[in-house]
Amino acid sequence: MEPSTGRKLAWAEDFNAPFTWGNRWTREASSAYEYGTHNPKYYKLDWVNPGNVRIADGMATFTARPGRHTLENGLQAWETGLITTEGSREGFRLRPGDYVEARVKLPATVGAWPSVWTWVGDGHEIDVFEYHPDAPDLLEMANHVREAANYDVIGPPGKEGWMRIGVLLGTHSADWYVNGALVYQDGRGVDPNWSAYLNVNLSISAGTLHPVPKTKDPITFSTDYVRVFR
Repeated sequence: MEPSTGRKLAWAEDFNAPFTWGNRWTREASSAYEYGTHNPKYYKLDWVNPGNVRIADGMATFTARPGRHTLENGLQAWETGLITTEGSREGFRLRPGDYVEARVKLPATVGAWPSVWTWVGDGHEIDVFEYHPDAPDLLEMANHVREAANYDVIGPPGKEGWMRIGVLLGTHSADWYVNGALVYQDGRGVDPNWSAYLNVNLSISAGTLHPVPKTKDPITFSTDYVRVFR
């Protein structure tokens, strides 16, 4: 049974034209990053640049490329793309009981760090997924609200490399799904009064937890849709 069964579509982004920044998404910065545009303490080379997110052909494409900025730790930054409902006019937040799902095309280049996640502040983060191509068969799923995590061994992606990844945000368990199949139940869930903004981004690893890119060529990550059922 699909996790959306019995729920109504409450919010959806299919990245179709016309698209106006600021209404539902912002792309300039995130409060999750110490400096808004970058956060060198968290093992990333990111420097968020609004121009690194492109909406076209019914999808959002995030591009990372070596940048001109130097991070506070002395490492050379990569310009990266991020979108968030935080700071938008609509200000959409997920809440307990929601099922959120994204259809994504994962990158193959080592050093890429794509993710879909939630944020308001510490204690509100749920990682729908994080992915590192140096471990190509693993998806990382984490609950930072009540601290639980898992790695799911994924099979071949769907047609043309696309996958559906989602999480049902219960108060007693957060349940993760890949291509509609249940892969992990954490038995922890989120607080009854929990809520958080949605984020989608492509980060670049700084080499501490995962290798840095071996190439200076641009890296891309695409998202076809983000949908919320409640």
